[in-house]
Amino acid sequence: MPSPSLAATIRIRRGEFVLDVALDCPPGITCVMGPSGSGKSTILAVLAGLALPDAGRIALGNEVWLDRAYGIEVPVHARRLAYVFQGLALFPHMSALANVAYGMSDVARPDRSAKAQALLDRVGVGHLARRRPRTFSGGEAQRVALARALARSPKLVLLDEPFSALDRELRAQLTALVRELVAELAVPLVHVTHSIAEARLLADQVVRIERGKVSARGPAAEVLANVASLEE
Repeated sequence: MPSPSLAATIRIRRGEFVLDVALDCPPGITCVMGPSGSGKSTILAVLAGLALPDAGRIALGNEVWLDRAYGIEVPVHARRLAYVFQGLALFPHMSALANVAYGMSDVARPDRSAKAQALLDRVGVGHLARRRPRTFSGGEAQRVALARALARSPKLVLLDEPFSALDRELRAQLTALVRELVAELAVPLVHVTHSIAEARLLADQVVRIERGKVSARGPAAEVLANVASLEE
């Protein structure tokens, strides 16, 4: 049975303008792009349940997570999603293994360490299992954060510019890894980025946002070919 698509309409006042967008994200990678301050990260916050829009509806297939018109608001912890922030938000006092195992509430406690180790191995940092985040390189921290995001077997993955501080080679490695993981999960992934190069490597479709409105959407190659310049 195919994985469900994400369908969302969001309207929320943001500073000087109103963010008013509609998204249709099938399984695969949707890159949301646009200038700084255009509302990209706000979209992710609303999808995750971290911000409440003035009006809108969010549904993953038949699961309705939000419908302001009918008073439906599924809390953050009940939305089966993974969110990788720009700052990663790894727990500094926990080992890599404990960070990954933390979100496995649906896994029997005796099985969590083995599953966490398997996820760390899958993203290429199994050797870091007993180490803490302060000892990680930037690329290692990103991989641990990805492993932790996958620990809940999410139905939706959200990425908020997690690769922006990495050099070009590391970004290329991690974008390739993300494509592999998303293909395996067969779920929608919404990725906010400023980077055209990153979008070309990752995206199946691109949604361009300007001052809270969708200015372009469609297959990645088509949208990116028609955009003269985006912020790197």
